[in-house]
Amino acid sequence: MARELMPILTPATDRAGIADAFADPQRLVVVSFCAAWCETCNDFRAGYERLASARPHASFVWIDIEDDAECAGDVDVENFPTLAVYRGSTPLHFGVSLPQASVVSRLIDALAENPVERSVGEAVETLPQRFA
Repeated sequence: MARELMPILTPATDRAGIADAFADPQRLVVVSFCAAWCETCNDFRAGYERLASARPHASFVWIDIEDDAECAGDVDVENFPTLAVYRGSTPLHFGVSLPQASVVSRLIDALAENPVERSVGEAVETLPQRFA
C-alpha cells in the first residue's frame, strides 16, 4: 500500500516521506531551504503550501537550515528562499528564488516539462542520500 504524502514534508515530521519521494525516480521533489527567524520565509510558506496542494505529482520539502542542520549539511544558502529541485534523486535546479508562488510555480512547471540534470555542487547533489 502506497503511503500518502503530506502537502509539505519536513525532516522533523516525515523523514520517511522525504526518503520515499527521493526514491521515486519519476517524482519531482522541490526543497525549500529557509530559516524560522526569516520573515521572508515565513511569508513565503503559505504560497509554498498552496503550490504543494495544487501539485500532487510533486513532493514539497521544507528544510530549516538551523533546526534541520543535520539534513541540510553543507548546502550553501546565500539568501532565502533557496530552492533545490530534483527528479527523484537527480538534481535539476539549485538557487535563490523570488519568494513568490507564481515564480516558483513557473520554475516547477518548466522543470517538470524539461527535466535536465544540472551540476549543483556536492552538498546539494548528496542531499537525497541523507534521507535514505
